Amino acid sequence: MNEGIPLSLQMVKSVERRYRPGMMLWHYEHGLVLYAALRAGDVHGDESVYPWVYSMYSPMVHEDGSIETYREDEYNLDQINAGKTLFTLSDRSGEERFALAAGRLHSQLSRHPRCKCGVYWHKMIYPWQIWLDGLYMEGPFSAEYAKRHDDMTGIDDIAEQLMTTFSLLRDSETGLLYHAYDESRGMRWSDPETGLSPHFWSRAMGWYLMACCDFLDIAGENHKNRNDIISIIRDLSAALLRVQDESGMWWQVTDEGKRSGNYLETSGTAMFAYSFLKGVRLGYLGGNFRESALRALSGIRERYLKEDEKGNLHLGGICSVAGLGGNPYRDGSFRYYITEPIRIDDFKGVGPFILACIEEELQTK
Repeated sequence: MNEGIPLSLQMVKSVERRYRPGMMLWHYEHGLVLYAALRAGDVHGDESVYPWVYSMYSPMVHEDGSIETYREDEYNLDQINAGKTLFTLSDRSGEERFALAAGRLHSQLSRHPRCKCGVYWHKMIYPWQIWLDGLYMEGPFSAEYAKRHDDMTGIDDIAEQLMTTFSLLRDSETGLLYHAYDESRGMRWSDPETGLSPHFWSRAMGWYLMACCDFLDIAGENHKNRNDIISIIRDLSAALLRVQDESGMWWQVTDEGKRSGNYLETSGTAMFAYSFLKGVRLGYLGGNFRESALRALSGIRERYLKEDEKGNLHLGGICSVAGLGGNPYRDGSFRYYITEPIRIDDFKGVGPFILACIEEELQTK
């Protein structure tokens, strides 16, 4: 690895060399890694990153703002996350199509079905269900769109959804958040009394914690619920600190430690490291969380970060996917979470790792 180049940029360049124009899908993980890459380029003044990101998005967005492969009628929160970069593309290129595309995504959310508690359904195919993942998929995008359109009600709505989700999915004993909640109690995976799924999944909590941290960037210092969201960040972060492994990483099934089949997982660990470091930098968290985050990143680098003979970096230990219900049916059991495939270079891990490295680099400049 090149010690003279920030690790975040080394990771971006490794992705760029194997991820070229025409390969992008309108999918949350593609949006995640390109968003992270753009952030790294901006922080470190690398002007070559933006043209690459533009070249990836450009074939996806037509002049009328329509988006290749995107279908509004799926009412799928996962489809929104790739829209965050549209704001930067619109600002820098001056091309109206990117703003129009953001408007199309917002149009979906304006009609997106909600649970009775006010939080969006995760997808149309998962009715009455709140998944922690969904708060990240749409929350920062929605807040940014609302801010740019002077829609304080829209920003307030995201804060309410974050707070409601926290209150519904939090386990009072551990302070951790369950992966999902079924308001209807109709899913086999949901507890008939609480509606909650059976286990704590690290990446799900990582999505949610990042959503809270990123929301505060957008909502500003005077938002009425700022202190409420900061309290959530502190509460959940403290709960996560209690189950951090001695390696610095977190387990796939967060509270099950070294139970047979459980493994130290990269994406959730990187998300926690990003959130902890950002929380320390912005004054939401104390210095002990910085130490925890640095141990987490060290654990990832030692265990899962490799360099090939061409100098490209590869990141392993990433859970491919985890969900609930569907066909074939995913029951949310411990066995389910540990038997999903483990991938190398999956964007769901690479993106958060880049973001976490950026936070580390910002504090060591």
